[in-house]
Amino acid sequence: MGKKIVLFTLQTFSTTGGIQKMTRTLSHSLNTIAGRNNWDFKLWSAYDRDNDLMVQYLPAENFKGFGANRLTFVLKTILNAREPDVIILTHINLAIVGLIVKAINPKCKVWLVAHGIEVWRYLSKTKNRFLKRCDQIICVSNFTREQMILRHGVDASRCIVLNNVVDPFMPLPTTFSKPEYLLKRHRLKESDPVIFTLTRLASCEQYKGHDQVIKVLGNITRKFPNAKYVLAGQYDHKEEIRIQKLISGNKLDVEVILTGFIEDRELSDYFLLADLFVLPSKKEGFGIVFIEALANGLPVICGNEDGSIDAIYNGELGTAINPDDLNELENAITRYLENPLTVSERKELQQQCLSHFNEDIYMNKLEKLLTNALHD
Repeated sequence: MGKKIVLFTLQTFSTTGGIQKMTRTLSHSLNTIAGRNNWDFKLWSAYDRDNDLMVQYLPAENFKGFGANRLTFVLKTILNAREPDVIILTHINLAIVGLIVKAINPKCKVWLVAHGIEVWRYLSKTKNRFLKRCDQIICVSNFTREQMILRHGVDASRCIVLNNVVDPFMPLPTTFSKPEYLLKRHRLKESDPVIFTLTRLASCEQYKGHDQVIKVLGNITRKFPNAKYVLAGQYDHKEEIRIQKLISGNKLDVEVILTGFIEDRELSDYFLLADLFVLPSKKEGFGIVFIEALANGLPVICGNEDGSIDAIYNGELGTAINPDDLNELENAITRYLENPLTVSERKELQQQCLSHFNEDIYMNKLEKLLTNALHD
């Protein structure tokens, strides 16, 4: 009889963020692995609806969206708890699901994917109880693995690092010219040095480091008078006011370009528009945006206090700096702008990234983990 694997998520297809992107790739990989092993695979999403599914990742018959109907979600979990051999939870907030399944079906292997700040903090008694019952914790970076062990006393043997990878359906460039339509949209010249940041701009998450870039930009533009900073991402009203004040206070109204939310279909073009990607964050569990930038041949500056180190392959693919050191940030940006990558160097950077962060490597590691779990 074929083994059964169920992936439980909060939200995967109806919103876009690092966890959602990771889960899409995970679902595609699991579906592929299940197909070649004659296993049964299903994805259950608590908040997506059935019509939110992106069918390139898995077929509709393997997906169930509960549309925020939590009662039905829990009841269906209880009714089907005896069926799966492995369940994988993509967020600690699904801990109750893991406890329910483990109580009804003790032989079922229960896994958790640990990303970043959601597990780097105090956890409730229910979540801590779940961690003790969990068979395996898939950590997206070495930093997150360390946090799970140090903060929550999780047995190191149960914490496995499985880095995120580039989405297999992300369109990647074969040429590296700046898109004409974006140059026109933002009134840029092709010769203008462009620094790019893409992140969620939330008033409650002031650790991303975009304000640090704004603080050093005045010095940068004295060295590179035509330099522009494209700051992209959805922002709330409070953060918009704070950032606008910071921009005006530093007399950078012309140099800083706020784009707001960027559609996925334009993401690669924005990476091509830029000469450098900068996100000196302090609390990235991994930072999928870094490998997305690298996969588009864009050099990266990140922080050195979190999971970002894994995304730049321990410094081989990018530069990690102290996110609180403005001089270090300014010097790193200056070095890249003084020596912008050639087209051939961008192509080489792209290939190096893809050699480390591709779905085939990810699937092979995941398949070995599942095979071992199913034959214990």
